[in-house]
Amino acid sequence: MSGPVIDLSFAHGWEAEVLAARPAILPARHFVYPREVEEVERGALEVLVRAEGVLFLATCALGFRDPATATGVWATPNPGEICLVSGGYAYLIDTQAPERFTMIEYRPVLEVRALVDESLLLFVGHRSVLAWGRDGQAWESEKLSDEGVTIGGVEGGVVRGAGWEMRTDRETAFVLDARTGKRTGNRE
Repeated sequence: MSGPVIDLSFAHGWEAEVLAARPAILPARHFVYPREVEEVERGALEVLVRAEGVLFLATCALGFRDPATATGVWATPNPGEICLVSGGYAYLIDTQAPERFTMIEYRPVLEVRALVDESLLLFVGHRSVLAWGRDGQAWESEKLSDEGVTIGGVEGGVVRGAGWEMRTDRETAFVLDARTGKRTGNRE
């Protein structure tokens, strides 16, 4: 299994250091994501975050140990926000107020993709795609697959991909408008 992805495609007002393990001496501010987690120690993503006047340790519970799930650090369209993903569990955290965060509903997130030209961060799940913009969730696509969405590429404001359809037992292509998440063509 490779290490965490670090994608700093968007301008950001913070620095992040992925730690191999939790430090012996914790910083004064330590946040565990999600708050309700029962066991976070085993496999958690530990990230030391520095923003203007703020230093905190983010401990992100591991979702799945499957290498097909996303893990890493992403800049977001909002320069004050950081996206941390641990085994497919995705957390968007306000770096100035780390107690404020959003956990993406997909369990798991299989891929995270920065669309800089559209100012969106895409979260790819098993059945659909969710887009996150500067002010939060921008859109969520309709169901694109019964089990497994693959993004083939993004160009000219268009997201192209495929999803497996149970009824026909085959991959079916889709095209989405990156601004709205709506299909621009049902089949290719």
